[in-house]
Amino acid sequence: MSMVNLDSLAYGIDTDFRRSLLQGIALFRGIDGDGIADLLPQCGRIDVNAGEVLLSPQRENHCVYIVLSGRLTVHLGALDAPKIADLGPGQCAGEMSLIEDKDPSAFVVATENSHLMVISHTLLWRLVDRSHTFCKNLLVVLSERVRSDNEYIASSLGVLRQAERNAHTDALTGLGNRHWMRTMFEREVTRTLHGKKELCLMMIDVDDFKVFNDKYGHISGDRVLVAVADALREFLRPTDLVARFGGDEFAVLLPEISIKQARQTAERIRQQIAALSPVSLSTAITVSIGISDRADNDDVATLVQRADAALYDAKEAGRNRVLVASPSDE
Repeated sequence: MSMVNLDSLAYGIDTDFRRSLLQGIALFRGIDGDGIADLLPQCGRIDVNAGEVLLSPQRENHCVYIVLSGRLTVHLGALDAPKIADLGPGQCAGEMSLIEDKDPSAFVVATENSHLMVISHTLLWRLVDRSHTFCKNLLVVLSERVRSDNEYIASSLGVLRQAERNAHTDALTGLGNRHWMRTMFEREVTRTLHGKKELCLMMIDVDDFKVFNDKYGHISGDRVLVAVADALREFLRPTDLVARFGGDEFAVLLPEISIKQARQTAERIRQQIAALSPVSLSTAITVSIGISDRADNDDVATLVQRADAALYDAKEAGRNRVLVASPSDE
């Protein structure tokens, strides 16, 4: 980068042309130039080649750079990161690090050959002292930069939250997935254990789901899983936790409920799902359900194991039924 003085902005050109030139620069908008004419020669200019890095977090910055021609882009975190800002003629870079007296927080790189005005730290404050309009313009530039950064942060947080939701949600049914289940079920088991409250767990499996998939196709199979998930939402309380355990199997945690009440709930769910079967299908849609209630010090894995054993027994007994884990399973 090479630097030259900008004497022509102060004395070497027509006054009206100088004013016109300054009006195209955000920091000088509304300034006639006469009040700061003696300071303008102290500005410099640098020529930056396309691809050249102007600012980076790895090095200090002591200047504000104003684009006279060309274009700069701003990248957060790494040079190959997506750009968060595009700076064209009249816009500036480096003002935030200068005001905060910190290293730049982002990379600024020229995307084409660019000519930049350079205002040093000392000169910037002299311009602020000399011109109220310059001071106001600087505040406007800073507020726009903060607003732009906030919008980027908000957008990034939105993407992050969506990624977090995706990490905990089954894409097909919208229910919690195994990862979500592991965290939320354990938390609820611990809560009810400390409160010495009852707790039950249901394992639900769609009967002959493989046969259904082979006969009607995976799209129809997916619709069945969604319908089962919707039925679970309809018949469960807001405080109940439901997850897609995997494949055609679902897990439901029922806090503060007796085994008798859990069985009644399971029967209503079983009957509702059986009623979903359209007459056009020769294969009925039914589910088998196994239920376990918590004994002292049972964790989620133990509850699942016992409910799964009851579910297996329900399958062996002919499917489309609800069975409770027997005392011998405890």
